[in-house]
Amino acid sequence: MTTVTAINADEGAGLYALAHLDALESEAVHIFREVAGEFERPVILFSGGKDSIVMLHLALKAFAPAAVPFSLLHVDTGHNFPEVIAYRDATVARHGLRLHVASVQEFIDDGRLRERPDGTRNPLQTVPLLDAIEKNRFDAVFGGGRRDEEKARAKERVFSLRDEFGGWDPRRQRPELWQLYNGRHSPGEHVRVFPLSNWTELDVWQYIAREKIDLPQIYYAHEREVFRRAGMWLAPGEWGGPKDGETVERRMVRYRTVGDMSCTGAVESDAVAIEQVIDEIAASRLTERGATRADDKLSEAAMEDRKREGYF
Repeated sequence: MTTVTAINADEGAGLYALAHLDALESEAVHIFREVAGEFERPVILFSGGKDSIVMLHLALKAFAPAAVPFSLLHVDTGHNFPEVIAYRDATVARHGLRLHVASVQEFIDDGRLRERPDGTRNPLQTVPLLDAIEKNRFDAVFGGGRRDEEKARAKERVFSLRDEFGGWDPRRQRPELWQLYNGRHSPGEHVRVFPLSNWTELDVWQYIAREKIDLPQIYYAHEREVFRRAGMWLAPGEWGGPKDGETVERRMVRYRTVGDMSCTGAVESDAVAIEQVIDEIAASRLTERGATRADDKLSEAAMEDRKREGYF
């Protein structure tokens, strides 16, 4: 339900402001409808992670009672959490959506990519992503990135122009005054679109609670086998963990973000209900990527370097 608050009311007439979550929802719905009007072949990146789940929920709201006029795209590393893949497939089936899967494993198998020595495949997603965009002629690609996640993402506009190679140049960003978005692009270029840009992790969780959105259970505390590496609790798997000297333990953990198992750490937690998760996030002083994503720690500019090459 939308909440409207009266401010400075005078003799029955006054100014009105939407509540915080309603304002964020309204902005995101506007962005989805704007893209539908400006572009020919948009697609939504959907991994089964919380941000893409909220993004799809907003898209469903934006076009209800009609169907969402976009298909979904997932870049599958082959090292994803099974619970998240199961959630992805169930969601696609429930809403009758079309899902494109760009497989990192296929690119490794046919020699277009090489496995990294550290076993992580997150940096390998760029090539399959750009290949899927080119092959399907997607001209707008929705991503769930938020500015509070990481400093490179904080630089990016809602409409982010990408060149014919999928690269991002911060100097080519366009002004976005008064929620006016410029989607013009040349042949071969495309636009990345971020409806959750102005949301925080806490906003996302409070919205999930308000809308009663179902999530994969790994976002809540559960007992799991993990081992310690570089200050993070990682899940063992075929990707190459644990190594000699790394001991597998069973601990109560949950995930603040999900991605490739080789670089996504769990946090110790007793938060089994959404209200407890919200309290935990409100007290945290680290972003979820800063606390749990090893791929962002490769260098000071790791995310920005990947974005310039075509990553989200």
